[in-house]
Amino acid sequence: MRVLLSGSTGFIGSELARRLRERGDVVVPITRRSPDVGQVGVDLARGRLDTTRLPGGTLEGIGASVHLAGAPIIARWTTRRQEAIRSSRIALGDLIARSLTVLDSRPHVHVTGSAIGIYGDRGDEPLDESSPLGEGFLADVCRAWEAAAKPASDSGIRTVAIRTGIVLGRGGALGPQLPLFKLGLGGRIGSGRQWVSWISLEDEVRAILWAIDDPAASGPVNATAPEPVRNSDFTAALARALHRPAALTVPPAALRLALGRGPAAEMLLASQKVLPARLTAAGFEHRHPTIDSALEAAVR
Repeated sequence: MRVLLSGSTGFIGSELARRLRERGDVVVPITRRSPDVGQVGVDLARGRLDTTRLPGGTLEGIGASVHLAGAPIIARWTTRRQEAIRSSRIALGDLIARSLTVLDSRPHVHVTGSAIGIYGDRGDEPLDESSPLGEGFLADVCRAWEAAAKPASDSGIRTVAIRTGIVLGRGGALGPQLPLFKLGLGGRIGSGRQWVSWISLEDEVRAILWAIDDPAASGPVNATAPEPVRNSDFTAALARALHRPAALTVPPAALRLALGRGPAAEMLLASQKVLPARLTAAGFEHRHPTIDSALEAAVR
């Protein structure tokens, strides 16, 4: 099967591309650079995909589409950064979805990225795919990100929105933390009571593959592990995996100073106890269901 993939060089996308090729699929990457043979270029300003480097110069024959591209959110949310966060997810997502609808032979599935930020800061409330959506910049971005796939679903393409938690693997969210924790300078964030909903990189990719392959998969799907943990427990587990102490505390004020009030509040201090109800109902079995298992795999 030929799989159209945006974000193929990213933390999750590169591993997904490797797994797709490993099982015999052909990955057709979407790139912002001038496309090489077998790649699709993108021009958001003109609202078009450049398919001239594909066989026949068209997307015809694509069996599945996955949109994972997105500018990094761990940064100060300047006006320019906010626009990059939106356009890379929403404008590109809309362009991809609309490009699929005009094909004579449409793909059988379109998978769009999303994130558990869509639920906002919810304290101790258990959240599944039926829970009301939240408020804030990230919630608004995720809501629009998922809505950008609507042209695909309206045209009859099975559409899945993967609401991803914190993905644990080498790189990603762990990247900035590991050097500090290895030096014994890690610690909980604020009170440490906020819920952290996470998933191993392996299980994240397996969830996306399930979304591609299972004809019953559609709508929003929480890509998280079945056991969310409080930040203090996450900190302790990472310290155990690295055999280092982690007795420090990162004051919220320091995070606000470093990143700004919005990113600190919505990314690091927000509490989201998100459960993978639809994955569980489908019989999906996590390879790393516990935080200790996931972190040991991530740091070894």
